[in-house]
Amino acid sequence: MTDRTTTPTTTSRTGTRGFRAGDGPQLMEAWRRSAPADAITPDRFRSLVLLDANFDPEGLRVAVDGDRIVGAAYAVRRLTPMAGTDLEPDQGWIPFFFVDPAVRGRGIGRRLLTDALEWLHRHGRTRVDFSSYTPNYVLPGLDAEAYPEAAGLLESLGFRTLYEAAAMHRDLVGYRIPEDVARRRDELTASGHRFATPRDDDLVDLFALAGTHFGPDWACTIRESLAAGTPLDRIVVARDPSGRLVGWAMHGTFDKVDERFGPFGVLEDLRGTGLGKVLLHLVLERMRARRAHSAWFLWTGEQSPAGHLYRRTGFTTTRVFRVMRRETDG
Repeated sequence: MTDRTTTPTTTSRTGTRGFRAGDGPQLMEAWRRSAPADAITPDRFRSLVLLDANFDPEGLRVAVDGDRIVGAAYAVRRLTPMAGTDLEPDQGWIPFFFVDPAVRGRGIGRRLLTDALEWLHRHGRTRVDFSSYTPNYVLPGLDAEAYPEAAGLLESLGFRTLYEAAAMHRDLVGYRIPEDVARRRDELTASGHRFATPRDDDLVDLFALAGTHFGPDWACTIRESLAAGTPLDRIVVARDPSGRLVGWAMHGTFDKVDERFGPFGVLEDLRGTGLGKVLLHLVLERMRARRAHSAWFLWTGEQSPAGHLYRRTGFTTTRVFRVMRRETDG
């Protein structure tokens, strides 16, 4: 089904419709023109969108001007649960939208987002988040500094900021484990803690720790990464003297990018003991051994305990993203 609309500011007829076979190359090229700092490659688009078990082509709303794709807005809802049987029946997401700069000012972005919201509403979704869809998010949220027009449009449609996520970066050239961290590692080891690459059997405990204490999306992300071939030596796990798995840190989880750090977690009752700092530095050491020039990640709270730890470790904030939500009565 194709919806057609004509705006009063142009004689061009711009239509919106669902995604079709053959749209991919044009869509990615329009994306590159619209957001060159956040362009996507065919393999990432395939992995994050087309291979997602929740993908519905009608939810990927495409704007067509003549025979050219000039924008898109992606709406998605769970068709398969992240964990257990919870399909989050009230929840929907818009992971991304964009409009080609050549056709901005015609109301195309508003039309695309309205289409996406209406599609989600028809499927019973009364709460819509931009853009924190897990596990297949493109960016954690909206970079309002980079895309101020998009921020204004989302706000005009009723989206409000829930919280902010910070992306951070650290140079690894010349990196070595600080003496105080090496000393704390030795003290923890002497008291019976163990830091090691997980064996296959350790993954059972790792998935349980990540899924129970940090969210089912973390366990899903780690599982899918390992199933796709990420080597176990990209992970360091920690066990306490009783043998309980109490934390882990890793890199290379997303798209097999070695310089991307995370996810990383330590049980709450052991935070402040130095165990998390040791895990973080052990993974940075492995990253440097693999000739990584930097470590970076997309998502942490700047004022969270992890955010403070990252800054003390030499990470600096590179971007700030707004996670936004729109709620309706149904």
